[in-house]
Amino acid sequence: MPGAAPKPDTPPWGRLSAPAHWQEVDLISDLHLQACEPATFEAWCQYMAATPAQAVLVLGDLFEVWVGDDAVAHDPFLQQCADVLQQTARRVHLAFMPGNRDFLVGPAFLAACGVHALADPTVFELGQQRLVLSHGDALCLGDTAYQVFRQQVRSAEWQAEFLAKPLSERLALARAMRQQSESQKRGDTVYADADEALCLQWLAASQATRLIHGHTHQPADHVLHAPTHPLRQVLSDWSLDHSPQRAQVLRLHLDGRTERIDLA
Repeated sequence: MPGAAPKPDTPPWGRLSAPAHWQEVDLISDLHLQACEPATFEAWCQYMAATPAQAVLVLGDLFEVWVGDDAVAHDPFLQQCADVLQQTARRVHLAFMPGNRDFLVGPAFLAACGVHALADPTVFELGQQRLVLSHGDALCLGDTAYQVFRQQVRSAEWQAEFLAKPLSERLALARAMRQQSESQKRGDTVYADADEALCLQWLAASQATRLIHGHTHQPADHVLHAPTHPLRQVLSDWSLDHSPQRAQVLRLHLDGRTERIDLA
């Protein structure tokens, strides 16, 4: 059926097992870093320099837009971001999972910054805890138009064709897409939340008890309707240049405790 969303399949799982010395692990997502929002960028810089965690896992949309690794050489703001990533990666385990805005971040950029790649989704083991980590956009099945778009742009063929375009053309396309996105935000658009049945399917397939994701910009904890009462935790987006201000870190502790640290 034309325009129908692709049937969700259980994806191949990434794996990450915390070494014994990891006592605290920070999860962040949806910072949407861009030069025109300096307060959010400055808060991120201060957080990255000061976090006591042994690992920082970025679950997508660190950047507002990413049109290819070659853009960094022409963009002082992206160079500043790269410097922060490099400095942080020298003292903590820093990992990045692609989001819907920055899925074109490439292995060359990550390697240059000392950042580890995280598959979406990833099964994460911290002590006795077994968790599923995801950006979350693949879970929002109610947004059928986006799911069709997502399948298209995540294909190797589409990405190769896009990255082959001149940088100026890619930047122009990105600006047009951002303008369209901002127009939708100003309208009465109702954004789809994660599909509970698919969340439970992922948890069952991975034998995990908790799912953590971002993307929806609706930070909250949800107990899912299943006999084991698994938990879905949604990460905060970061926005300190506009009201209401919001910037949270979800910190996982080895002993099982979880805390939301409000930086706003």
